[in-house]
Amino acid sequence: MPRVVLAYSGGLDTSVAIQWLRQEKGLDVVTLSADLGQGEYLPPTRERALKNGASEAVIVDLRKPLVEEFIFPALKALAFYGEGYLLATALGRPLIARELVRYARETGADFVAHGCTGKGNDQVRFEVTAAALAPEIKVIAPLREWSLKSREEEIEYAMEHGIDIGGIDKKKIYSYDRNLWGVSVECGELEDPWNAPPEDAYLMTAGPKDAPDEPVEVVVGFKSGVPVSLDGREMDGVALIEKLNSIAGAHGVGRIDQVEDRLVGIKSREVYEAPAGVVLFSAARALQHLTLPKDLIHEARILGRRYGELVYNGLWFTALKRALDAFFSQTVRNVSGDVRVRLFKGSATVVGRRSPFALYRHSLSTYDASDSFDHSASVGFIKLWGLPVQLAELIDREAGKEA
Repeated sequence: MPRVVLAYSGGLDTSVAIQWLRQEKGLDVVTLSADLGQGEYLPPTRERALKNGASEAVIVDLRKPLVEEFIFPALKALAFYGEGYLLATALGRPLIARELVRYARETGADFVAHGCTGKGNDQVRFEVTAAALAPEIKVIAPLREWSLKSREEEIEYAMEHGIDIGGIDKKKIYSYDRNLWGVSVECGELEDPWNAPPEDAYLMTAGPKDAPDEPVEVVVGFKSGVPVSLDGREMDGVALIEKLNSIAGAHGVGRIDQVEDRLVGIKSREVYEAPAGVVLFSAARALQHLTLPKDLIHEARILGRRYGELVYNGLWFTALKRALDAFFSQTVRNVSGDVRVRLFKGSATVVGRRSPFALYRHSLSTYDASDSFDHSASVGFIKLWGLPVQLAELIDREAGKEA
C-alpha cells in the first residue's frame, strides 16, 4: 500500500483522519507526533494512533529546536502579529512540517498529511514548507476533502467508527494547539467576538481574581538578545521558558484576545495564552531600548512587524526571512544584561533594567550636581533644527501678503 505520514496531534481531527485516509484513500498511515512542550496536555498519541488504525506511530522531541531555531530568532526580532499574538502555533508549524517531510523521505512515503481546515492559516504553513523542502512529496488535507462539516459531525463519525478521541464530547468543543511558547484556543463560544472567554477555556493562566494578591518579581538575564538566566540562575531555553510559564501563568499573565485577519482573507476571533512569551517579549524590548540607538530601534520595529507577518503567513523557509535573521542577529549583539519584571494580577511590568552596553548615562540624564550635559550647546542645535520650519513659515507669510 502507498504510505502517508500524518502529522498527528492526538486530537479529534487527526484521529478521524487516520480512519479516513485508510478507508477513502487506501493508504498505509504512519503518524508522526511532535513534542513541542505540551507537557501533561500531550495526549497518549502513540497508543491512540495505533488503536485508531495507524501501522506505525512515531513521537519526536522537538522542544530544543523549537526554542533555539524558531522561538529565539523571533524574539530577537520582537515579532508578533495583530495586536499581540506571539506566534506560538505559527512558529511550531514549519518545524513540524520539516520533520514530517524528513521522515517521509527517510521511510519512502509518497504522501504527507495534516489536520488543517481549508480556511485556516496552518494549511499554508504546512504546505508551503513541504513545497520548499520536498516538492516531490504530495500533500493530503483530509479536512478539505471529507464531507464532515463541523466538529459535532466529526464527533458523531468517531463514535460510529469506534475512534478514540480522548474523551472529547459535544459539550466542550474548544480546539487547542499548545507548545512551549503558548496555546491557541478556538471554537465553541469563542466564535462570537461579543462573548467573553469562559474561564474553563484557559489552560496556562489563572484568572486575575484567582491570581495571588501579592506581586512577584523575576529577573531575566539576556546575552545578545537571547534569555540565558532566570533570577540569576543560568538555564537552557527550554527549562527557562517552562519555569516562566509556571510562574507567570500562576499570576494570570499572558492572556491575549484579538480579532485578526487570516491569510485566506477572513477575520477570526482568536484567544491565546503566552505567559513566558509576554514576560520575555516585554523584557527583551526594554533591554533593546536601553542598548540600541534610536534609528536602529526605529528600523528594527518596522522589520520586526514584517518578520511577524512572514511567520504568520507560513514563509519561514524563504530568502527574505533568512536575510532578516542576519539583520536581527547583528542588531542584538549588544542586547545583553538583566531585566526585572513585576508580575501581578495579569500584568507583566518592567521595573528595572541594566546592561554593560547601556546607552543611558546617568551623568547626561541627571538633573543633580553631577550633570555633565552641555546646556549651552542646545542653543545652536535648536536654531539649526528649527531653521526649515522658520523659513517655511516666512515664505508662507510673504506669499499671503502678495495674494
